[in-house]
Amino acid sequence: MGVTDRVDTLALPLCERVGVELVDVEFEGGILRLTIDHPDGVGMDSISSLTREVSRALDHEDLIGPSYTLEVTSPGLERRLKRPVHFRKAVGCQVTLKTRPGTEGDRRFSGLLEVANPTGVSVRSADGTLRSLGYEEILQARTVFDWNPESKSTQRGRNGDDLHTSTSLEDRNSGAAERKVGT
Repeated sequence: MGVTDRVDTLALPLCERVGVELVDVEFEGGILRLTIDHPDGVGMDSISSLTREVSRALDHEDLIGPSYTLEVTSPGLERRLKRPVHFRKAVGCQVTLKTRPGTEGDRRFSGLLEVANPTGVSVRSADGTLRSLGYEEILQARTVFDWNPESKSTQRGRNGDDLHTSTSLEDRNSGAAERKVGT
């Protein structure tokens, strides 16, 4: 069992105690990164509580060794998809995927995630092509956030007239919240 599997096993009950979901565990270059989530978002209280809990448990169990950096973070808008449950939560979202070498078709592609079942996914590309893959064929996947929504200056009013209003920071922030990827 590798470091990430051992940390996953150790951190899972601690996450449940804090009231968050453990989304991912990564260990690379001396950095141990735990990604957590919650339906209402992840606050600093949850992050700091879990950091203390995991740090204490790792010191006690000595799973990694003397030198590492612990990071506890939320998944953000463009989140990695690794487990079947992650893909199920992202159905209806734009995604980008990279397949394993030897998988038929383009290695990198993107589109709308239409299906995520126990064995794999189906993604519809912009040209309408539906591609189905088993989870074992996917090397990397993540959701894609639309960073360039239609600006208010190009939107049309109810009677078809152009609306020439400027977009305030508050309007942009509320728009981003509406496009938040489901958890």
